[in-house]
Amino acid sequence: MSSVLSGIKIAVLGGDDREAILVHELVKMGATVTVAGFPRDMVCHGALPVNTVEDACKEAEVVIMPLPGTNPEGVIRAVYTEEPLLLTYSALQMLPAHALVIIGSARPYLKEWCETLNLSLLEIAEIDEIAIPNSIPTAEGALQIAIMESRITIHGSKSCVIGFGRVGITLARCLKALGAEVTVVARNQGQLARAQEMGCRRAEYDQLKQIMKDSDLVFNTVPALVLTAESLKHANPNMVVIDLATQPGGTDFEAANNFGLKAILAPGLPGKVAPVTSGKILAEVVPRLIVQEMSRLGEPLLLD
Repeated sequence: MSSVLSGIKIAVLGGDDREAILVHELVKMGATVTVAGFPRDMVCHGALPVNTVEDACKEAEVVIMPLPGTNPEGVIRAVYTEEPLLLTYSALQMLPAHALVIIGSARPYLKEWCETLNLSLLEIAEIDEIAIPNSIPTAEGALQIAIMESRITIHGSKSCVIGFGRVGITLARCLKALGAEVTVVARNQGQLARAQEMGCRRAEYDQLKQIMKDSDLVFNTVPALVLTAESLKHANPNMVVIDLATQPGGTDFEAANNFGLKAILAPGLPGKVAPVTSGKILAEVVPRLIVQEMSRLGEPLLLD
């Protein structure tokens, strides 16, 4: 058993099966872990379940919140508790200066609180070590939805992928492997060149109207409104839209409904379709990030 985190007090606030796997790994690595937002029977031996965020944060040097983070009111995503798990300024006040706060994406109020309290904030949702492996369950989950919601096979379908970042690349590759005719829509010419190299058709945003007429399946990965009413107006009536972007997505869902189109918002697929795999990704990467940040803050630690 590694003891690289021995003596480090860590609070894990909320989450789902992914965080349960992470807690187990943190305990194995010697950390003292308190957990809020999980029933006692889900908390592994060696970790301490508590009822409130405040109880978890007492004396903690590291606070970990789930990738989806908090809502605008400060409620932490916690799927296994009926009571809202609320992050408050007073809870963070319990942390020592320079304590490390880890979250997927931080809302403005959390950034402000951390700056005021001299806490170190680490946003991890866009870190390649996490985002690239997580693109695999995202792509597989998107394919699962496409298979269930459409009336055709992916093989031979005309599929469109909007955005060609980490998720878009993995998704386009999977669609191609299943025999789909894939069109990639992006602004970046380098990304479009890569899409073409992969055997995909390339297109820019001003071509969306025509693409919608011809597509059977459309996968959006862009967290901004790209599938507008105007672009959806003349879409193939049997087209299925699967929007993978963070809420509220990049689709005008009201317009899609008015036009009789099936449009599905499906963010956060890794935790839904492959929580064990996604949890193992966190369990591998987060301890290393803690070591790196603690070392940067003046506490030299080395991974075994």
